[in-house]
Amino acid sequence: MRYAVLGTGQVGRTLGGKLVELGHTVVLGSRTKDNPAALEWAREAGGGASAGTFAEAAAAAEVVVNAVAGRASLAALEAAGASHLDGKVVVDVSNPLAFDDGEARLSPVESDSVGEQIQRAFPHARVVKTLNTVNCDVMVDPARVPGEHQIFVCGEDADAKEQVTALLGEFGWPADRVLDLGGIRAARSVEMWLPLWLDLMRRFGHADFNLELRRAR
Repeated sequence: MRYAVLGTGQVGRTLGGKLVELGHTVVLGSRTKDNPAALEWAREAGGGASAGTFAEAAAAAEVVVNAVAGRASLAALEAAGASHLDGKVVVDVSNPLAFDDGEARLSPVESDSVGEQIQRAFPHARVVKTLNTVNCDVMVDPARVPGEHQIFVCGEDADAKEQVTALLGEFGWPADRVLDLGGIRAARSVEMWLPLWLDLMRRFGHADFNLELRRAR
């Protein structure tokens, strides 16, 4: 499968590296063709890995992964080009986090979400929100955390969610631990989990944790 991973931060590089390891072709996209972090990643990741602009990455891809910061996501996807997203699964792993005056804040929050903004801006893309509730190392290696913990998906396109669930399976998430929350509106709730996640990380001193939900049968 041909993937575009948009974003050269730790999340993008980690996801891209895992996809290459799994045998997929990955273009790590950034604003400029000569982005040093993207070029270094491509050299280190080896065969199947390359770097390019957002537009070059998206044009070559069957699936686009949005791994840029939440507040920069629309600009990055606009740079990728709507025509390069039409009909494609867009996996949104971003969070709308920024630090204002040293305090973590979310925007949008409660009445909107990055996932919804992306779907509205690119109505012909098949947006699926997932993986934003865990650290990037846990994203691609859920066994780092013991137990039957869960990951979430939401989006309007059932076939797209099924395709993303299969990808999560390649990362090590069994299908019965992938919880479908319904339409893209549910991106609001999973994005609002981030402040609690940050408090838990400070409490534990590391990011190797996740939610394990238990319910009455």
